[in-house]
Amino acid sequence: MKPYDQLTAEERKSEYETLMSEYERLKARKLSLNMARGKPGREQLDLVSDILTVLSDPNDCVDAGIDVRNYGELSGLSSAKRLFAELLGTKPEQIFVGGNASLNLMYDLIAKAYTHGLRQSPRPWSREEKVRFLCPAPGYDRHFKISESFGMELVTVPMTEDGPDMNVVEAAVKDPCVKGIWCVPKYSNPDGVVYSDAVIERLAALRPAAPDFALMWDNAYCVHEIFGEFVPFRDMLSLCAAHGNADMVYEFASTSKITFPGAGVAVMASSENNLKYLEGLLTYQTISYDKVNQLRHIKYLKDKAHTLELMQRHAAILAPKFTAVLDALETQIAPLGIARWTKPRGGYFVSLYAMKGTAKRVVLLMKEAGVTLTGAGATYPYGVDPDDSNIRIAPSLPPVGELRQAMDALCICLRLAALEKLGV
Repeated sequence: MKPYDQLTAEERKSEYETLMSEYERLKARKLSLNMARGKPGREQLDLVSDILTVLSDPNDCVDAGIDVRNYGELSGLSSAKRLFAELLGTKPEQIFVGGNASLNLMYDLIAKAYTHGLRQSPRPWSREEKVRFLCPAPGYDRHFKISESFGMELVTVPMTEDGPDMNVVEAAVKDPCVKGIWCVPKYSNPDGVVYSDAVIERLAALRPAAPDFALMWDNAYCVHEIFGEFVPFRDMLSLCAAHGNADMVYEFASTSKITFPGAGVAVMASSENNLKYLEGLLTYQTISYDKVNQLRHIKYLKDKAHTLELMQRHAAILAPKFTAVLDALETQIAPLGIARWTKPRGGYFVSLYAMKGTAKRVVLLMKEAGVTLTGAGATYPYGVDPDDSNIRIAPSLPPVGELRQAMDALCICLRLAALEKLGV
């Protein structure tokens, strides 16, 4: 295989015609495959389905004298706080246990900031003339959509191999209109970056002009290794406190990719002062979250050691899928010099950078071939990738056999789009 930029015009034309024949045969197979979202596959769901039977008797529904079937305990069961504090490396009194989705907790926090203001806010954000939010990109599209849905101005911060470009962040927070930043500090979505200690220290030591600046610390993949042993991470709450920023950070996590994505438990960790303030607002919204599900998870996950053991069993299912993706790219694309990609050690995505100006074309070709990918540009604010290059690959849902078919299709589409860009 010869790098495409070394092909003659005649060679490019011949290669394109051959690939188009393969592509037409591919379309004739009428595939229906989905690699758009990081959804656990059936095998992973079956792995944890015994969680449904851990509360088999009414007597199992009492925890520390509390009948979890009844009202009460707005901030969550004490045993749930202890479990998640152990997983996150923080204190139980800094944990708020919510419903099944951390995204809901994030959205609700931003909504509270708009309607009432955060504890340090001089006024509700809805009464600010302008609100800006920092968006490290490529990043998680749903984070950006939350900010966009409230009319914020999204400010792109370039991602580096160590995390957000901190020179850009430190300059941006001097603007009092900048109210926060979205962060996925471990196995970031989609690049799989683990923030370096230096980046984490600089984030914790920020001196924003806005007194109610929110460091949105989405630790979604805190225990989600795929290759290798568990990678420890810093407790951002204590680190921020050490830098005089105890009230700045709001950390989020959930069991969505530990047990059931649709029926897990989500948590928010923050300073005790922040939690007291937010609970005062939430008391008018709900009496309590699903404590039955909290107790189910407490009994099933038990502790950090048992949870990490379970995550290694998830990794055994995921590793062959990620290997299938990386092997296909390495054998079919690497020699051509038309793309680059990440090789994550954990998380749920492989971040692919196609030839500039071709990502949208690749996604369209894949769709016509029966394979759904995340929309090109979705990992950037407003859905606009300035290079039209990044494509997020989510290998977790399809079985390995189907995934190999999807990757063969993707490699054909990458090659076709590159040849079109080079001129055929």
